[in-house]
Amino acid sequence: MYRHFFKRLLGFCIALTALTCLSPVLLAVAVWLHFANKGAGVFFYQRRPGRGGRVFKVIKFKSMTDERDASGQLLPDNKRLTRAGRFVRATSIDELPQLINIVKGDMALIGPRPLSVSYLPYYNEEEQHRHDVRPGITGWAQVNGRTSIDWPQRMAYDLEYVHNLSFALDVKIFFLTIYNVLRRKDVGVDQSGTRSFYDYREEQWIAQGRQDLIDEAREKSGRNRK
Repeated sequence: MYRHFFKRLLGFCIALTALTCLSPVLLAVAVWLHFANKGAGVFFYQRRPGRGGRVFKVIKFKSMTDERDASGQLLPDNKRLTRAGRFVRATSIDELPQLINIVKGDMALIGPRPLSVSYLPYYNEEEQHRHDVRPGITGWAQVNGRTSIDWPQRMAYDLEYVHNLSFALDVKIFFLTIYNVLRRKDVGVDQSGTRSFYDYREEQWIAQGRQDLIDEAREKSGRNRK
């Protein structure tokens, strides 16, 4: 009953209440970022797969400028991250506009983080089950390491959440998230240098001698690199 009804109802009520109460804060942050981002805008939108793989646009505060080098390429993330942007990331304020996604029904407060649409062809059959539930602002993987854990662990945590979703687990994740935010744990630009999900999965397929799977995934994702 919680999974199929009360989770959505509770998330909607909390998100709507939070948006109402935090509206002065959100407005102040938007004005601050408008000037700090040097004309790059206040929000950014990214296409992400939600429940059932349905694609939606996730909303976040923009924490970086659009500054480019002499050749027109965007500067590295750590060079474009502003002081204001570092603050909103450290406090996770950049995630707050996703409350709008929750009210709309695209997301939940808690669930697997929505990843890139281009990852879809790279999931194996079991990993596709991460889309059996709505993605969340925070999740089991986030409170267990966020960017400090590798892809097998991230996927394992996401699937563990999907298979064991309960009110008690959501409450646990909620309070662990608050604890991590207060400690400013695992925030900022990820400079770990860890391999991408594409590389992780392709390494597995290469070991299995499945170049056909690599070619198919690259074609579907639009990567098509040699």
